[in-house]
Amino acid sequence: MSKRALLEVIALDPRDAVAAQAGGADRLELVTDMAADGLTPPRAVFAAVRAAVGLPLRVMLRATDGFAAGAVGVLCAEAEALRAEGAEEFVLGFLTPDGRPDLAAVAALAEVIDGCSWTFHRAIDRAADRDALRKELSAAPGTAGLDTYLTAGSARGVAEGLPTLLAEQARTAAGEPGYAPRILVGGGLGLDHLPELRAAGLDAFHIGGAARPAGWSAPVDAAAVARWRTALDRAVG
Repeated sequence: MSKRALLEVIALDPRDAVAAQAGGADRLELVTDMAADGLTPPRAVFAAVRAAVGLPLRVMLRATDGFAAGAVGVLCAEAEALRAEGAEEFVLGFLTPDGRPDLAAVAALAEVIDGCSWTFHRAIDRAADRDALRKELSAAPGTAGLDTYLTAGSARGVAEGLPTLLAEQARTAAGEPGYAPRILVGGGLGLDHLPELRAAGLDAFHIGGAARPAGWSAPVDAAAVARWRTALDRAVG
C-alpha cells in the first residue's frame, strides 16, 4: 500500500487555515497578497494562524512579485522576526537576471533561518537550466535545509510540465546529485493529473486556487480541500 501523499494548501489567514485543516490538508503555505503571487505575511498573521491550527506552516519569504530577491536585508529582518515568533519552515527562491539561482540571496536567508526546512518555490520553473539550478543549490553552503522543490515542471503549468516532473522524479528515485529534495507538484495542477503522478511515485501536492472554487476573494473551502484529499487517497501510487 502506498504511503499517504502530502497535501499542502495556500492559506492567507486563520479562517483559511482552519478550513484547510478541516478538509484534510497536511501542511499550509502561508502568504499574503496573491495579486503579487504570494509575499511574506505579517508576523501577527503568522501568530494568529499558528494559534488557530496545529498543521505545519511553511512561511513565504518574498518581498515583491517576480523572482528577483529585491531588498534582501528587509527579507532577512522579516525572517528573523518570524523565527522569533516560532516559524520553523519557510518558502523562498530567487533568480538572477540571467535565470540562475541567486545564491547570495539564498545564502543570506538560509543563515537567518539557520537550518530550518525550506522549499525552493516555482522560480525553478523560470530557471535558464533546471538541472544546473538544482546542482548549484545542492553544492552551495548553508542550504542543508532545502528539502523541497515546488514545481509544475513548466512555467505554463503541470499540463505542459508533466514529462519534466516524471523525469525529475525518476532522477530523485535514482539518487542523482541535486535531486534529493522532494518534488512538491503545484501550478495548474488538476485532479485528472493525480493518477499518473502518483503512479510515478510523486507524493506531495500543492493547491491554491483549487481550494477556493469562488476565487481568491473567497476563503478556502473545506469541501474543496476534502475532494483533493479523497482523490489523493484513492490514487494508486
